[in-house]
This record gives sequence, C-alpha cells and structure tokens, in this order.
Amino acid sequence: MEFKKILIIEDDAEERLILSRELKKLGYFVYEAPTGEEGLKIFKEDRPDLVILDVMLPGIDGWEVLRRIKKGPLSKKVPVMMLTGKSEDKDKIKGYDFGADYYVTKPYNISKLLPVISSLIEK
Repeated sequence: MEFKKILIIEDDAEERLILSRELKKLGYFVYEAPTGEEGLKIFKEDRPDLVILDVMLPGIDGWEVLRRIKKGPLSKKVPVMMLTGKSEDKDKIKGYDFGADYYVTKPYNISKLLPVISSLIEK
C-alpha cells in the first residue's frame, strides 16, 4: 500500500500539530511547513497528494502559494484545501477563483474535516 502524502502549510505550530496527529492516525504521511516559502519547497521536492493551506502566513501568503501551485501543468491537479480564519464571502470566492478545491474556515470540527480530506485525496 502506498502512503498518501499531505502537506500542511500553517504558521500556527499547535494547529499543525493537532492536524498532523489526526492525519497520521489515519495512515497519511504528513509534511509540515510554517511558511509559504518552505511549503513551496516541500511541494516541489516531494509532490504531496493534498495540500492543506492557511492564507495568513509570514512571507509569501497562502493566496500566492495557491496561485503558484495551480499554475503548473502537473501541480494544478493536486487538490488544495484552504483552512483559514479568513471567513468573509469575498475571501472564499477568491480562494475558489485561485483554484482551491475546498475552503474551510477556523475554527473547524476535525471529525467533520477528516472525511472531506479523504474525499479530496482520493480524487
């Protein structure tokens, strides 16, 4: 069985830890990045099966990370879930316009999020 790889790009260490722990329990291999730059580097090197991306990041923000991922001919096929505190409709629309496959606002319920992650990764 091939492990599915998930990249979490989130600057909040506690948020990364909680999400990472839950995903590892389900058998996923999890990469973590606290910045957009680091996330893009990991993305290019390890080509995850799913990216979970915050918008408000130090340096390159999540919008730019999403734009860069979705502009590549191969990378644009990798699903990206936005997981952010940016909850206004205009932010959600921007996320989908930039190519996000799913948009979740914080706070979220982890038990409701995990089936969505499974669905996105199996696409």
